[in-house]
Amino acid sequence: MGLQRSSASYKQSVQSIQRTTKDENKGRDLSTKTRTAPLLSDPNTNDPVSLDSSYNSWVEEHPSALDSFDRMMKTAKGKRIVVFLDYDGTLSPIVDNPDRALMSEEMRAALRGVAKYFPTAIISGRSRDKVTEFVKLSNVYYAGSHGMDIMAPPIPVKSSTAGNHQTIAPHGKESTEVLFQPAKKFLPAIQEIVTMLEEKTKKIQGVRIEDNGFCVSVHFRQVRAEDYGILEEKVKSVVEKYPEFHLTEGKMVLEVRPSIEWNKGHALEYLLDTLGFSNSSDVLPLYIGDDRSDEDAFKVIRSRGQGYPIIVSSTPKDTKASYSLQDPSEVLSFLLRLARLKEASFSSRTLKNGSS
Repeated sequence: MGLQRSSASYKQSVQSIQRTTKDENKGRDLSTKTRTAPLLSDPNTNDPVSLDSSYNSWVEEHPSALDSFDRMMKTAKGKRIVVFLDYDGTLSPIVDNPDRALMSEEMRAALRGVAKYFPTAIISGRSRDKVTEFVKLSNVYYAGSHGMDIMAPPIPVKSSTAGNHQTIAPHGKESTEVLFQPAKKFLPAIQEIVTMLEEKTKKIQGVRIEDNGFCVSVHFRQVRAEDYGILEEKVKSVVEKYPEFHLTEGKMVLEVRPSIEWNKGHALEYLLDTLGFSNSSDVLPLYIGDDRSDEDAFKVIRSRGQGYPIIVSSTPKDTKASYSLQDPSEVLSFLLRLARLKEASFSSRTLKNGSS
């Protein structure tokens, strides 16, 4: 299944740095658990290097998208920006209870403003229904289950994928949209897996099983470090019974997914296609995400040769992203600047046309 992780490595992952989280757009400090800052080693001298020093070096390779905003927008002048976003850890903070990963009203307003001027889609590992419920915006496109459940504009359907499409009229929208579900045939097996995982892990304190529609998340953020090895083995024992599925790992979560050639990168390409931008040389996709699954979308943007892959991280990590933001509060600031830039441009054109 390709997932190799020991209980010891889990203990390392839960040891983290002492830092303060900012309340989005308010500047109010929220108390967090005290954490010990790890020391990294210089690969040349083997001398200890502080995380701050390492992060500063990392930011040189992945500069702040806020500091680089004016330069990015100058490059984007005359091109059409299409915005893609992850949800957890990007639009909302990572929290112990995944059901409480709520985005702030400030973030919702900023996202609404961006979607007013730019085609905008959210590609999440959550179920599409869940992320739609969290975001509550009708001018945004939604893709759940890491892109295996997409609500998008209608396009001519290719015969090879016809069985995966369904045309519907979403509540609150005048036009019809197309529901694309490339892993639809796996739904019965996924329900079996959910039931088995709930049964197998019910005695492990802190486990949360989340049915995301076309994948299953096993959240272990509240699981004791000494219980992680047991949990991992139980999850593996379930997945081994289903050869068409595989196990992946995200931020404090194990995920069971169908083994199909489809990920967030494919979802990004599909949405660009449905929006009519797949063959456009003047399109700049912008993707903001914080987790491993977002790397597939970063790779797609890199392969296109133009666009802005932006990772959300306050610690250095291997990534295909070109730019970085530290946390959801910086994502909020970036989205606000993006919307205000377009709003100012739109107002300027309106005034100019009105005076002519």
